[in-house]
Amino acid sequence: MHQATASAPASIGNVGPGFDILGQAFDAARDRVIAVREEAVGVRLGTVSGLCSTLPETPQKNTALAAAAAVLAAAGARFGVRLSIDKGVPMAAGMGGSAASAVAGAVATNALLDRPFELEELFPFALEGERVASDPPHWDNVMASLLGGLVLGARETPVKLARLPLPRGVSTILLHPSAKIETAAARGLLADAVPMRNVVEHSRRLAAFIAGCTTSDFSLIAAGLEDVLIEPQRAHLLPALPVVKAAALGAGALGCSFSGSGPSVFAWAPDGEARAVEAAMAQAFKDAGLTARAYRAPTDSAGARIEQAAAMAA
Repeated sequence: MHQATASAPASIGNVGPGFDILGQAFDAARDRVIAVREEAVGVRLGTVSGLCSTLPETPQKNTALAAAAAVLAAAGARFGVRLSIDKGVPMAAGMGGSAASAVAGAVATNALLDRPFELEELFPFALEGERVASDPPHWDNVMASLLGGLVLGARETPVKLARLPLPRGVSTILLHPSAKIETAAARGLLADAVPMRNVVEHSRRLAAFIAGCTTSDFSLIAAGLEDVLIEPQRAHLLPALPVVKAAALGAGALGCSFSGSGPSVFAWAPDGEARAVEAAMAQAFKDAGLTARAYRAPTDSAGARIEQAAAMAA
């Protein structure tokens, strides 16, 4: 292939009780990367469009370029690539914007190889891209954006990822408010030790949530889709969170929490209640003096994909 276009969706990190081990693809926004094969080795930045007009031009600061470089190095490629990036996923929003670029860059570059890697084999290369934005990198966002759906990081060494079953008839609603939360600062707030009773309750929620997903039991999902371990330590970063959660649950949501470390807030809701849940969350943010952009997507969203590829001219 001479040129390939790949896209990767936004993502929700942690997904309630799944701190650092669960990630969910969120196909309400996508990054698109066009990779063009060039004779000169290395990776270079082409055009930038969409939500950004400029991005860093080196692999040391650009997640898509870093992921592409990792793919080429692993393949022993004797050519280079130029990546043009169309940003559709907001940055610093708790929507996996840096991971989406890394995944799309890895997938587009991989399509240019004579012997491309399988999709799941691209995970460590996309992870190296994400490392540019956050070190250690966020597994949850990368694996979800790459594979789609709800993904469990089952083991670190050797890497084991598992895409989990999801119930039908559930929508994901996400609101991105006009507020900022720095991921590094949010992680720095977390305690090194927590009471045993908190750990037990957290385990109970995580087990209930996964069991509910695998059996399509909405009552189990609702019992588990609550973060009692991490969210209480971060809730003060978004004072509107309690009222937004209460509004979502009052309108019929199964659960509501930070997306990643925020500031975005997501909720799962039965399809028939999704519109009401979105409206209630938006009104709660408005009442708190914050504007918020609403997104909605199927809970079982697609992951990364090749959208177009072109062979070299004869």
